[in-house]
Order: sequence, then C-alpha cells, then structure tokens
Amino acid sequence: MKIAFIAHDRKKEEMVNFVIAYEHVFEGQELFSTGTTGSRIMENTDLKIHRFMSGPLGGDQQIGALVAQNEMDLIVFLRDPLMAQPHEPDINALLRLCDVQGIPLATNIATAEILVKALDRGDFAWRELVHKYKPTSDEV
Repeated sequence: MKIAFIAHDRKKEEMVNFVIAYEHVFEGQELFSTGTTGSRIMENTDLKIHRFMSGPLGGDQQIGALVAQNEMDLIVFLRDPLMAQPHEPDINALLRLCDVQGIPLATNIATAEILVKALDRGDFAWRELVHKYKPTSDEV
C-alpha cells in the first residue's frame, strides 16, 4: 500500500503522535510525505518515508501527481481549518483528485483512525484489484 502523510504546521505534532500510535500498521507499507512532516515522523519512528517538497513549495502537487495516476492508496492529510493557507488552490486540487480517483482521504484524526484500523484489518484489498485491473488509456 502506498500511503501519504501531510500535515499543516499546527497539526504536525498530532500527525507524529498518530503515526507513532500506529507505527506497527505502517511498517512494510510504502510511505510518502511532504517535507517537514516526513522529517518529523522519521525523527520519531523507525519508518522510512519518501519525502517530497514542502506543501507550499509543491509537495501537495507532487503527491497529487501520484493520485492522478492512481498510484496512491491512502492519504492522511491533517488540515488546520482555522488557518488560511497560502497554497489553498494546491490543497483543493489534491482533495478534488482524491475524489476523482476514489482515493481514501482523512482530513482529521477521527477519520484517519477509522481508515488505519480498516487497513490493519485488511479491508483495503479492493485497492489491489484497482492496481491489477487498471485500464489503459485506450480503454478509458
């Protein structure tokens, strides 16, 4: 499973604590993150994460490119709804791409826990089918 972590500044500590709590679930998965969030997670866990640029510098769009190609299976994006973000158009584009591709996306800790518990139970087997039977551009 390919899983991405993104967290706004005031949500980074919450993300780190979340990943620590479910580190056993994330072991063995292919993990991605925006820059600082990924660094903070790696500093506090034994997980290896492919880090993209910081969100405002294009990291959200780099993850969005994987989503557009249906190459991402789950995204945990802890957003700060009380703080305006300078790269809001990039964030909205990522959220829209997740809707278009049917990628499970958690934007708060409650939804993130539900999705990770489902992952731990093996409820994401349907994503393997999506990858196995991915239509070619001629079939779309």
